[in-house]
Amino acid sequence: MKRWQTAAAFGFFAMLGGFAAAEKPAATHVGVMTRVFHPAEPPRNWRGQADHALRAVIWYPAAASAVETPQVVGPPASPLFEAGSAAVDAPLAPPKKGGLPLVLLSHGTGGSAMQMAWLGTALARAGFIAVAIDHPGNNSNAPMTPEGMALWWERATDLSQTLDSLLADETFGKQIDQRRVGAAGYSLGGYTVLELAGAQTDVAELLRACKQDTDLAVCHVPEARGMGSPEEILQKVRKTSGESLARSGELFSDDRFASVFAIAPALGFTLTEDSLRAIRVPVEMVVGDADNIAPADTNAQLIRYDVRGSRVVVLPHVGHYTFLDTCTAAGKKTFDRYCTDDHGVNRDAVHEKVAAQAIAFFKRTLH
Repeated sequence: MKRWQTAAAFGFFAMLGGFAAAEKPAATHVGVMTRVFHPAEPPRNWRGQADHALRAVIWYPAAASAVETPQVVGPPASPLFEAGSAAVDAPLAPPKKGGLPLVLLSHGTGGSAMQMAWLGTALARAGFIAVAIDHPGNNSNAPMTPEGMALWWERATDLSQTLDSLLADETFGKQIDQRRVGAAGYSLGGYTVLELAGAQTDVAELLRACKQDTDLAVCHVPEARGMGSPEEILQKVRKTSGESLARSGELFSDDRFASVFAIAPALGFTLTEDSLRAIRVPVEMVVGDADNIAPADTNAQLIRYDVRGSRVVVLPHVGHYTFLDTCTAAGKKTFDRYCTDDHGVNRDAVHEKVAAQAIAFFKRTLH
């Protein structure tokens, strides 16, 4: 039987409505800055993106004088998502001996760096520097491209080269403790951070799955509407990015990342068993049992079964899009798909629980 079909037969989950009490983070002001990075070496795949730049949002512990204001996603006059509270371009808090831990964040398909704001601000308030980027060809701030949709394995290089740029940054480079670097990602971002840990991809597994069950959600990604089926998208990409397709199964790990945290990871069934079994960095995941986009049994459960020492927390009644930023009233009218949670689910409360889990995990593993 195919691995993606037999997932439910393996592993187990701890069904939790909450989390064990985590260390309460000290009260810290949060600052936010943006950066535009232009990686020079080695040459990189921009996935059809016209603008060859990595655009980053950075949340960090700010000076006590910082004045936070609500941050939003969308037009200021009618914002679509709430993005936490932070002081724009505020001075950094006085440097700590040894520097601060760093967590890089990876958004999901069609998302953006700012869709990770709920986690980025929480990490900064707990004493971390948190950095999210817009993945080329696959973000809401630029046109989506077939290459951005199809060449998932290239996303790990975005985070590795962002780390290079951060360490060279005049403001943040000396603030980072290079021994304490982690990564967290949501949906396809969860897949991305697992790549950094050593997971490798078998693209053929997706094509096999979609051929055997054409109704699978992963075969009809809403953000790929109009581009065709996964096979049709790959056919287009073969003409423009054959070199990338040829290295799809290669290793994209980066040993500078000491631990990874995956939220509702997608495409888990395309990750090879041998590569997952070879992962040695700490891995923790959180998923919702109402997720029909990246169901746990063919994603997080497979990963937990193969990655030694990994842990999964399952949240009752939580769907895939609950892990996006909280929607405003205008957002709910505009993006019903992304803003509707199951009855009784409080998105802000879920964010608080998951952020507490991530903070506790990184404090434990980035030491």
